[in-house]
Amino acid sequence: MLCLGFILLLVLESSLGAAFPRDALKKSCSLSKYQFLAPRELDAVQKMKDQFKNAMLLLDLKCHTKLFHRNWNTAELSVPDRVMLVEAELDLATAMLELPAGSPLALFAKTHQRPLAFLTQAQEDLRSCMATENPAHQLSRKLRHWLQKLETAKQTETTGCLGASAILHISQVLHDLRCAALQERCT
Repeated sequence: MLCLGFILLLVLESSLGAAFPRDALKKSCSLSKYQFLAPRELDAVQKMKDQFKNAMLLLDLKCHTKLFHRNWNTAELSVPDRVMLVEAELDLATAMLELPAGSPLALFAKTHQRPLAFLTQAQEDLRSCMATENPAHQLSRKLRHWLQKLETAKQTETTGCLGASAILHISQVLHDLRCAALQERCT
């Protein structure tokens, strides 16, 4: 009887193993919750952006890099490129929102806590996706050029300019996040 139970267990394991591959147990990449962003998250981001726009005159920034001015649309990128693009954009945005109290962006500490929490969660979800994606993926020329432009801006622009760019273009970052979540359906 014990032998029959063992054989039955082996048969079940092999048939379930075919139905549920071992890779399915790994953390999957699901960005579906970002296809349609919650109104409260959008409102919090918009409130932060509006407050920043109103106070921007006080900062007297002289910025040169136009990081978010691109001559291509996110939908033109492959799905893995979209994920990598928005992950880099979120890295910049969260880094700017996490700046210490002495930075010019600290004036907005109260209004950026909720957007920061939301963007940080999205960033973590994107990193999980990148860990499950094909590591041999070749970046498109468009994305490679933009990432190079981002690195140059990080080295040449002031923190205030990088933060202003990230906050003023946060709607574009959210659009890119949605596009990455929609995958092939993004147009």
